[in-house]
Amino acid sequence: MRPAALGHWWQRPPEGPAALLRRREALSVLGVWSAGLALGPLTATQADSATAPVATIAAASDLKFALEAIAADFERQSGHRLRLVFGSSGQFFTQIRQGAPFHLFMSADEDFVFRLADEGRTVDRGQVYGVGRIGLFVPHGSALKPDGQLKDLAAAMADGRLQRLAIANPTHAPYGARAREALMHAGLWPAIEPRLVIGENISQAAQFASTGAAQGGIIALSLVMAPALAALGRFELIPEGFHKPLVQRMVLVKGAPPAAVAFYAYLAQPQAQEVMARFGFTRPAGAR
Repeated sequence: MRPAALGHWWQRPPEGPAALLRRREALSVLGVWSAGLALGPLTATQADSATAPVATIAAASDLKFALEAIAADFERQSGHRLRLVFGSSGQFFTQIRQGAPFHLFMSADEDFVFRLADEGRTVDRGQVYGVGRIGLFVPHGSALKPDGQLKDLAAAMADGRLQRLAIANPTHAPYGARAREALMHAGLWPAIEPRLVIGENISQAAQFASTGAAQGGIIALSLVMAPALAALGRFELIPEGFHKPLVQRMVLVKGAPPAAVAFYAYLAQPQAQEVMARFGFTRPAGAR
């Protein structure tokens, strides 16, 4: 099912370099389009409750696999209906400011939540749901090594092995911003910038890195924790000291329906947190 039209101010961004995407496996694994938006399919619970209000969740795309699992459990247990939309946190921030009909915002960077709260668009300042990690993903057959210290990238630029590296757009995707910080920490940014393949969000960057559009990519640990994507290559974490923390925060938008309020509460419960941990998210002690 393709995304429904969402209106002129949050339309899908221009299509990415689809001609470069050579392996259909990763497209189905990631379940997203190059535009960066994906809506989860209707579950049996949703079909049976077609008249119930639907809560629309704007979620950072690194949450795709974890959130789909959590949402399915929530719908079975509660009878509420959810509509999941995955994309760039920065783009969601802009869309919510412009009135997009999202009820719960799950951002990969808590600063976007704080800015919305300061503008009075949310019920409060939300709560942390996890801390993400980035790493270097190298598809099978690539000439690159999965070196989290990024030293092999420098060598690969010097010896000609590296032609393209995928990252998310650092101007609006938190995972892209952290990838840029890591590359700057390693002293690689100026030289490697012309060789970057830019995804609209981290799922699209993973798509590029795993399908042959690039020799590798800096992507989210949470995506690689899905077995189907992990089977396509090798991955090594980049040290946390290479970039600012990816503190991820969620918040209810004002006017959120009961389904969104219930899901927000459910996400803080041990059952949901166990799923988040399974996909590589940590939660700092005492996080609020």
